[in-house]
Amino acid sequence: MNKQLKDIHFSVLDLATVREGKDIADTYQNSIKLVQHVEQLGYKRYWLAEHHNMESIASAATSVLIGHVANATKTIRVGSGGIMLPNHAPLIIAEQFGTLATLYPGRIDLGLGRAPGTDQITSMALRRDRFAAYNFPQQVQELLTYFSADNKNALVRAIPGEGLNIPVWILGSSTDSAYLAASMGLPYAFASHFAPTYLLQALDIYREKFQPSVYLQQPYAMAAINVVAAETNEDATFASTSFLQLATTIVRGKPKPMPMPINDMNEFWTPLEEEAVQRMRAYSFVGNKASIQQQLQQFLEATQVDELMIVSHIYDQDVKLRSYEIVAEIKAKA
Repeated sequence: MNKQLKDIHFSVLDLATVREGKDIADTYQNSIKLVQHVEQLGYKRYWLAEHHNMESIASAATSVLIGHVANATKTIRVGSGGIMLPNHAPLIIAEQFGTLATLYPGRIDLGLGRAPGTDQITSMALRRDRFAAYNFPQQVQELLTYFSADNKNALVRAIPGEGLNIPVWILGSSTDSAYLAASMGLPYAFASHFAPTYLLQALDIYREKFQPSVYLQQPYAMAAINVVAAETNEDATFASTSFLQLATTIVRGKPKPMPMPINDMNEFWTPLEEEAVQRMRAYSFVGNKASIQQQLQQFLEATQVDELMIVSHIYDQDVKLRSYEIVAEIKAKA
């Protein structure tokens, strides 16, 4: 039975994107405006992502920013999409999220990834151990142990954290994490907003291999997608050029703050850069309300995911807020 847009949850991924000509304080103010806006619109959760040494992203201290966002809201779930666990001692993350879950009970999610969230040199500065990512499954299990009430007699305990019901998600951009999420019986989120290639294969693996657990009885999958919605297709296309420019700087290996939209991308990127960016944004949906509704429904029919996480790289804050309004209107009337 095919799912309909009205049947699934919609959520938000915020990369705390820094805009050209603006500072990081402005970025955080806009994040608060956005989360309060989407909370009123009925979005399920609001996640922030760990990245380092990037001029374009200001969410390096992810746990701190999650607390800031949770403090400014009342009902929406707030969490990480994700914490790059090999960058941290699992005990530290258990304590940090135990603290967040105690301050904001029933509202904190912990999404975990294995990538460094940065370049190789910065990764070495963060991790020290360059082989840390190979131990990701063991690190996840260690973290889950710290959250367990059964750990109360252990020599090392997470206080706060122990015995708290903090949903742990496995994040992925390839098939590796699909196997892990399935074997551990955890919810799974795929980063199809920037790594679309293995989405369908990873979802199939996750569902076929899923083992029920104390955390989850049935597989639960979420996909992140880029959406730029506006009153007209032309307005949406124009607004989307900020993301296209940002993605091009990533392809160049020199990510910059997100620039204002432009009329002609051909003046900005080369044909090879355009090809690379278009591959990256295979699951990017741009257009007016009718167009976005059709694109989202087709994506849902193809993936059968349980939740959609919307990423909207839009320079103008009012245009960005309206984009999330349009998506909420689509869900409400689907």
